[in-house]
Formats: sequence, C-alpha cells, structure tokens
Amino acid sequence: MAPRPRPGREFVLTLSCPDRAGLVHSVTGFLLDHSGNILESRQFDDRLQDRFFMRVHFDVSDPGVTREELCRGFAPVAEAYRISWQLHDASTPTRALIMVSAFGHCLNDLLFRRRTGTLNVEIPAIVSNHREYASLAASYGIPFHHVPVAPQTKPEAEARLLELVEELDVDLVVLARYMQILSDDLCKRLEGRAINIHHSFLPGFKGARPYAQAHERGVKLVGATAHYVTPDLDEGPIIEQDVVRVDHSRSPDELVAIGRDVEAQVLARAVQWHSESRVMLNGSRTVVLR
Repeated sequence: MAPRPRPGREFVLTLSCPDRAGLVHSVTGFLLDHSGNILESRQFDDRLQDRFFMRVHFDVSDPGVTREELCRGFAPVAEAYRISWQLHDASTPTRALIMVSAFGHCLNDLLFRRRTGTLNVEIPAIVSNHREYASLAASYGIPFHHVPVAPQTKPEAEARLLELVEELDVDLVVLARYMQILSDDLCKRLEGRAINIHHSFLPGFKGARPYAQAHERGVKLVGATAHYVTPDLDEGPIIEQDVVRVDHSRSPDELVAIGRDVEAQVLARAVQWHSESRVMLNGSRTVVLR
C-alpha cells in the first residue's frame, strides 16, 4: 500500500480547458515557483472536442506554502487559459454517505475497504429504506438512518436525504444497490457527486430477476457498470465497467453470486478513483486519469 499523503504538504490539482500551446509549461512553471515537486502526472488531450485534461499530484517543500496561497497563485494561470480547476489536499478523505436497500454486498465491501485503509473515505452515515443493515453499520460504528420510501412519502424522504448531505458535509453519495429511483430534482442537486452501480444487462433485462432472465437467454458475460447519477435513469456518465465470462453450466443463483462480486469491485474502483480526484466529466462521458 502506498504511503499516506502528508497533510498540508501534498496536493492534487485537476484541470480541464481548451487545448493550447504552452499550457503544460505554465502549469509546471507555477508548481516550480511554489516549491512544488510532481509526484504523479496524468493528462489526456481529447482531440475530437479540443479539450485538455490533467491531474497532477505534487508536494511542496516550503512549509509556508498553503493551499490558499496555491489557489491564489494558480488563479492567473487559470484565467489566461480558461481553465476549470480544483485543488485538493491529497490527505483529506472524501466524506461518502452510503445508501443501500435489501442487498448488502456492495455496502459490506466498501465498509471493509474503508476499515483496512484501501479507500481514503470517511463514512459519516448509512441511509436505507430497510432496516436489515442497522447491525452491520453499528459493528463499524457508523450511524444508520432508516428513511422509508413510499410513493406518497418520497418527497419527504428525499428532503431528509438532502438534510443529511448538508448536515454531515457530504462530498459523495454512493448508491450501493439502493433500489429507489431518485427524482430529477434530486439528481440535479447531486450532479457529479452521486455514484450508482447496476448489473450490465441493462437495458436488455429490466425489472425483477434480471439474472434469471439472463440465464434463460444463455448470456455469456456477467458484468456491472458504475456511473454518475443523472435524471436519465441508469444512463449517466460511466466511470467503470467490468465483465466475467460464464457458460451454460452456471445456474441462475451462480450468476447472481458472480454478478454481486463484479458489482462490488466495480463500485469500489469508481469510489476510489472519485475520492482520488481521478474522474473528470467530459460532457456525457468521463475522463479517468488512473
């Protein structure tokens, strides 16, 4: 496992802008002027959209250089190149609120990864429309909020969710197999900071028992998709996908078990990359600078 970033000494700069000559030189020059040393750098030039993306993880040797001073110093560069940018202290964990319904495999996986230190996140709360995982939350010392949802109470339930997001200073909402459709308004409020996971059979096998449907059709691939939440159901910008090959010998229950494993891994990678500022939106797509 890589060493933990040093608080106040390591930072991550992410940026996107129209591509122009001299851009990278200006960014690296800014870092040099502020005692910055690049630890990792990734970039992508989308020639179809004429847009440049960059992620730089760097440290500063001068203890007097703060995040605020770095932001002030980078502002003229950003203005000159019309840069959209963010600067984060690399040591600061993402505050992720997890939502779950009746299937807990993704929740359990995220909690374990957090405890073992492989995810740099804090989990201030778990929200569910069921009560099944209250004891699991308690075993990790995480507050559990039961927020039931019915057609007539959905506005109140979503209002409660937004209250928790504000009260707990949440950076990211993770729908870890939360089986309720969010309203368009809530999706817009959480734009770019809510991640969902679902099986990869969509849009082919909708509704109940998708793995049984897949078994009946003799599918040969079982997979999962993690994406940002948008008002277009299950069609948001994709962050990560994966598949496992299967054959005729697999029963429907075995397909379900395989699918759960893939879902947990794909969601964990998406949450990790988001928490490390590796994911940037590029219209209806994402750029993931791993």
